Amino acid sequence: MTRKEITSFYQAHSRRLYNISYRILLNAEDAEEVMHDTILKYVTTPWQPMEDAQVSAWLARTCIRASIDRLRKHRHEALFLEDLARQSSVETPQSEQELPAETAASRVLAALQQLPDPYRLVLTLVLVEGLDYEEIAGYTGIKPTTLRSHFMRGKQKLLALLEKDGQSI
Repeated sequence: MTRKEITSFYQAHSRRLYNISYRILLNAEDAEEVMHDTILKYVTTPWQPMEDAQVSAWLARTCIRASIDRLRKHRHEALFLEDLARQSSVETPQSEQELPAETAASRVLAALQQLPDPYRLVLTLVLVEGLDYEEIAGYTGIKPTTLRSHFMRGKQKLLALLEKDGQSI
């Protein structure tokens, strides 16, 4: 596709894709990013359906799936942070609960750096970079099931390090 064709394609489909994604995510920035990713994915594919109805349906399906994936990723991150906050609030005195967010973040990053390589890699890619297991498997060559077990074990080790570190602050 030429630059002019891409621009007209973007103008024709961006608003609808943004609205689809926004209704699922309820976040303007994420919806815009999903919309851009969907259009980019279509434009860069070697095959492209010929009929407008096929193009429209493909774009909608892809946008919906990407939005759901993004929503799952945010829920996964939120659950992890809630679990982390719940465990730290149960086991820390009141004075430690009032730590600034920067101190808590620096504690998590310091504890993350203490983890063994496979656990640190998976936790960083999932929690910090926001990648899913299939993407990480594509980058690393490690099976998604192995990555899931590394994630769970790494999460347990990270929480244990934070508990141990929390007593010394």
